[in-house]
Amino acid sequence: MIIVGRRFTLLLLAGDIAAFAVALYLTLWLRYWAPPSAAALESYAAPFLFLFALWILVFYAAGLYGKRLALFPSRVPDALLKVQMVNVVLAALFFFFIPAFGIAPKTILALYLVVSLALIYLWRLTLYPYISTPHARERLALVAEGPEADALVREVNGNPRYGIELVLQPPGGQSPTHPAVTFEEVYEEVFDRVPLSQLGQTWFVEHASTADSATYIIIKRVIDIAGAILMGAITIVLAPLVFVANRIEAGGPLFIVQERFGLRGTRIRAYKFRSMTKNLSASGQWVNEGENRVTQVGAFLRQTSLDEFPQFINVLKGELSLVGPRNDIVGLGERLRRELSYYDARYLVKPGITGWAQINQQYEQGNLSPQSVEETKMRLAYDFYYLKHRSLGLDLVIALKTIKRMFFRVSSW
Repeated sequence: MIIVGRRFTLLLLAGDIAAFAVALYLTLWLRYWAPPSAAALESYAAPFLFLFALWILVFYAAGLYGKRLALFPSRVPDALLKVQMVNVVLAALFFFFIPAFGIAPKTILALYLVVSLALIYLWRLTLYPYISTPHARERLALVAEGPEADALVREVNGNPRYGIELVLQPPGGQSPTHPAVTFEEVYEEVFDRVPLSQLGQTWFVEHASTADSATYIIIKRVIDIAGAILMGAITIVLAPLVFVANRIEAGGPLFIVQERFGLRGTRIRAYKFRSMTKNLSASGQWVNEGENRVTQVGAFLRQTSLDEFPQFINVLKGELSLVGPRNDIVGLGERLRRELSYYDARYLVKPGITGWAQINQQYEQGNLSPQSVEETKMRLAYDFYYLKHRSLGLDLVIALKTIKRMFFRVSSW
């Protein structure tokens, strides 16, 4: 329906692969000042095919196939530069640790960074916009009303790269003069969250109460255990460094134990690296309320999400998943459930260390998590999107984008 559909994602993917391949050919030509021979191309084909696959995965994790960059091309140049620099570093590590290919292309990698950036820029910033931008927008009727409907119309009609133009018509009025679209469907496709105004008991019966398949449950649990073991190893290595840094700053305990909500509202004891001066698990306060503050060491741990890693214990115990709605400490959760309708429904699935809201929501400047009821309402809209669409594919998307955010913390990519 809109310009960032699946066929345009495939078009972006095909263009990126072509740009990578042509860049390798031109790089070898520049390196040896002659067209590369068949033997030369063959010697580089196997390792670079593997690297192409890895680079595409990095592109995907960085959001280069997502709606935001497709609809807002001004953000693309900075994202491409960062991602290609990462890709060249990965290539250098690949050839260093796997010398079996018998090549150590230092000069080639440097040249490749320049050539591939030029071609990717040409493709992404010139050719793709020309091919993908619709020459005419289809006018469709949106039978809805309220702030969410108004926001949807402003978003779609204000960006010509969407393939449609919405004509807002209130319910109960005259018959639509244009083909009609479903409000909830378009809203989800544009914003990747559900409109809270559409929620009701019927919605939860249809989308949240359905049991997950046995295959999904088993595979998800296996992935959780594998991820928790890796997190545990990192925690063991990291703990002495965090302990020394805490001692240098102000002392205090290395770990904290928080009482948080678990599946279906049960209580669990969650383990984290201490990032604040006090452990106020029973408090109903956000970070910006009261005297409790984030330490300097804690700020770094939060920026990199390393403060969450001790929760590998909770994942191994089956109390948390790697991916799912982010759970609250009890005090704050009690406050939110009183102020927000259907808030407890987010615990109909097992909470996670990271989730759909964490990779999509942009908070007020300086915040890494919701710090108001309004921000929490937005998080709830993303959480319910996850409830409705949860799958292994969506979990993989969340995991990849979480890794990207841990390294870069650039939510606008």
